[in-house]
Amino acid sequence: MEILSSLGDGFAIALTWQNLFLALLGCFLGTIMGALPGLGPSNGVAILIPLAFTMGLGATPSLILLTSVYYGAMYGGRISSILLNIPGDEPAMMTCLDGHPMAKKGMAGEALSLSGIASFVGAFLATWGLILLAPQLVKIALLFGPAEYFALFALAFMTLGGVSSTNQAKSAFAAALGLGLAMIGVDTQTGVPRFTFGEVHLYDGLDFLVAIVGLFALSEVFIFLEHRHGSSDAEGRKLSIGRLYPPASMIKACTPTMLRTSLLGFIAGVLPGAGASLGSFISYSMEKRLVDSENTFGTGDPRGVAAPEAGNNAAAGGALVPMLALGVPGSGTTAVLLAVLLSLNITPGPLLFTQNPDVVWGLIAALFIANFMLLAMNIPMVGLFTRILMVPSRILMPIVAMVSFVGIYGISGSSFDLLVMIGFGVMGWGLRKLDVPLVPIILGTLLGNSMENNLRRAITIDNGDWWTLIDSSLSIALWAIAIIGFVLPLLIGRKVKSRMHERRDEEGAISD
Repeated sequence: MEILSSLGDGFAIALTWQNLFLALLGCFLGTIMGALPGLGPSNGVAILIPLAFTMGLGATPSLILLTSVYYGAMYGGRISSILLNIPGDEPAMMTCLDGHPMAKKGMAGEALSLSGIASFVGAFLATWGLILLAPQLVKIALLFGPAEYFALFALAFMTLGGVSSTNQAKSAFAAALGLGLAMIGVDTQTGVPRFTFGEVHLYDGLDFLVAIVGLFALSEVFIFLEHRHGSSDAEGRKLSIGRLYPPASMIKACTPTMLRTSLLGFIAGVLPGAGASLGSFISYSMEKRLVDSENTFGTGDPRGVAAPEAGNNAAAGGALVPMLALGVPGSGTTAVLLAVLLSLNITPGPLLFTQNPDVVWGLIAALFIANFMLLAMNIPMVGLFTRILMVPSRILMPIVAMVSFVGIYGISGSSFDLLVMIGFGVMGWGLRKLDVPLVPIILGTLLGNSMENNLRRAITIDNGDWWTLIDSSLSIALWAIAIIGFVLPLLIGRKVKSRMHERRDEEGAISD
């Protein structure tokens, strides 16, 4: 009853004209961001952070806007996957396997609508999971001491590579680089400037938002300009949408698949660092083994569309659980949202539910509203969103650059921050050329100081004894999960890549 009462208070906050408009705006912009190949949820949220801050919104409205963008981008990622066989983002890779063959059969509209329904089911159930699990996780988190928090941060770093990175060495390098960037500024314990090189602007450290917008949004501009993404692709757009709504029999056949994969995806999302990519892959793989007795998966089976879409959207909701309850991001996009919370002087973690209940429950209520908005918006407006794919980069990218520069300058009023943002943009472009993931860098920049402070505190309390880091059963369990989480993606990542390579080879053979 207490949870329902808190949720009712959340709806009272979310059901204002301003918050409803922001949720609608976020859903619309997020779907567009997700539909454009290469952008995805992390970039979409990063691009719109300056907009949220320059609009002068408070904490709850800002989060409602950005989480609606997050959910919208998870929905939108399927559009280019199904129509063009180009994943809008990494979690949408598995949707290509059956979504594009359905489109080639003239069932593009049915595939898009079915994926929208599956996304709704996954996200809706995950939001209920967030309501039920996060408060329980908070009770466990109150048992955490400095050593346990250090182990938790280590777990996040060791698992955040996920299935998306080419290898764990590059993820480790990115995390180390992020931790190094977090060291910039005045040491909080000794008062000694570190890595500032005499530059007074760096005494307070690097601004999270400047780093995020530079690494994600500005580097995306450079990548687009180099590769000319978003230019006209006549062959890909000759596919007809066909019938817009899937028949009731198709939805009925896919319902058990949606329910099963929503649960799997949510569990994958709750694991810090696993994220939607893992949720999508596990959902597709498990469902294929369970129901694909006739080997129809990969040839345009509707269940092969419903499974990864329900899984990756459930994982997106699940990733909010560790972010809100523990202060540790469950995915790349929640790492960006964590930076927004910190910038608003709100500290996620066990005390968030008691100190800022209006923010938490207003956000959760807004997620329900955003889900229904996305379902109502995505099916009738499929034609509009598919036309978004035709926007050329010469129009899109200057808008992204303008929003980034004007927004960051509007937040800080510092030309030095603009130079830092450009530096991060160039660094992000170079790292992406080398296939180094950017999310661990952001995570290192965000959590580096907290990780260092907890390590120092734990060692000081135990008079310099390093064994204190594995002195409790909770910390041992966290270290064990961290090691498993580091090794598991090595095996799963290879399977994802081999599956995608096989699919591309098949596509190449058919076209030849």
